[in-house]
Amino acid sequence: MKESSIQVEVVYALPERQEIVRLQLPPASPLHAALTASGLLQKYPEIDPENGKFGIFSKLAKPDTPLRDRDRVEIYRPLIADPKQIRQQRAAEGKALKKAPASSTAGSED
Repeated sequence: MKESSIQVEVVYALPERQEIVRLQLPPASPLHAALTASGLLQKYPEIDPENGKFGIFSKLAKPDTPLRDRDRVEIYRPLIADPKQIRQQRAAEGKALKKAPASSTAGSED
């Protein structure tokens, strides 16, 4: 590996597989340069380079963040559902089950 370049990975995880692209870039290249060079923006048009979420080793990073040798750039997909709302909904359903009256299973008297 040349000293005049850095090696980085750009990763995009899909439900069925994970795309990994290894690149060599000039030192201190910004994150958005790695996204563009990876070809993943063209391959997956749902990735929004302007408003999308990106990170380096699981820490959110801005597109102008300079990269270092062996960084792992991650492209995050939007959440399908808000986890906080799902937990609140499950808690509300659990409370409703506890408050529901017990059904009568006793036989009728003749």
